[in-house]
Amino acid sequence: MNALANLISSIATLIFWLVLAHVIMSWLVAFNVVNLNNQFVRSLYHGINSIVEPMLAPIRRILPTAGGIDFSPIVLLLAVSFLSQLLVDNIRGLG
Repeated sequence: MNALANLISSIATLIFWLVLAHVIMSWLVAFNVVNLNNQFVRSLYHGINSIVEPMLAPIRRILPTAGGIDFSPIVLLLAVSFLSQLLVDNIRGLG
């Protein structure tokens, strides 16, 4: 059971870093620090976006707009952290 708890914890950590990379990449693109005309940057951005965006889309449908500020990554990180901790604690409590 400990291996399952470690797996859930690792997946939650991976999601955290992917969401953080998505936020930073979107800022860099928005402020024209990096250019999507570069093939490597474009493929990296679209790769991260294709992983993170399906997790953010349902949150964006529920959350009201806040004047151009997107709070959906924060909500996603909080939800993943909460669910991960809940599952890990319950799994470790069983074993």
